[in-house]
Amino acid sequence: MRFRRRKPRPLGRSVMPVADDVVVVRPALRRRGIYLLPNLFTMAALFAGFFAIVQAMNQRFETAAIAIFVAMVLDGMDGRVARLTNTQSAFGEQLDSLSDMTSFGVAPALVMYEWILSGLGRWGWAGAFVYCACAAARLARFNANLGVVDKRFFQGLPSPAAAALIAGFVWLAIDNKFHIKDAAMPWVAFGFTVYAGLTMVSSAPFYSGKSFHVGRSVPFWAMVVVIVLIFVVSSDPPIALFTLFCCYAVSGYVYWAWR
Repeated sequence: MRFRRRKPRPLGRSVMPVADDVVVVRPALRRRGIYLLPNLFTMAALFAGFFAIVQAMNQRFETAAIAIFVAMVLDGMDGRVARLTNTQSAFGEQLDSLSDMTSFGVAPALVMYEWILSGLGRWGWAGAFVYCACAAARLARFNANLGVVDKRFFQGLPSPAAAALIAGFVWLAIDNKFHIKDAAMPWVAFGFTVYAGLTMVSSAPFYSGKSFHVGRSVPFWAMVVVIVLIFVVSSDPPIALFTLFCCYAVSGYVYWAWR
């Protein structure tokens, strides 16, 4: 009696016998998962943006503006948490882009429109749409240029900073009881909205801060600057935050002209 020796089973594959001398080899299925910790921050930022939209629909514009700032903080944390814990993934990158479009593209445009731009008629919704469309184009360009542009600078105003500029203006006007019924106020808001949108798709370089590492040693004066900034922001958050992001929103053009 003759016996046929079967070939040894290769590792990582499932072997299914069909006949005495025929062997079918199928690749083993691998389970793929997602990293929970950084994606929790991304989902929290998405919730803050959705919450801002709901509050704007309920005419609670100050709460909506604060929610956009909360979304901005959470969005800045998810990437750093992913890098610190070495949990970057393609899924996380796509989820972050979709969250940014909601929190920093749709939410600021809707908040600004519901608050003051609706009184301008078609000019109002056109200005809000320009901002929303530019945010989408800016995020698409950012994803397409990953690994191509200089990591020290953003190409165009980043969408969280543009959203903070819009939300800061809303928060500042409500906190200081500006008269939004004045003829000039809607057009000032329109100008801020269009400027933020067009600056997002510009080629002006804005400092990204990605070259700064938490674990790196810094001089003593840097700690003093941080303490002063915390004091200034906490003393009057609407004025301090709006002034800070106004300076950042023009810094790219200043650096571009200087260079």
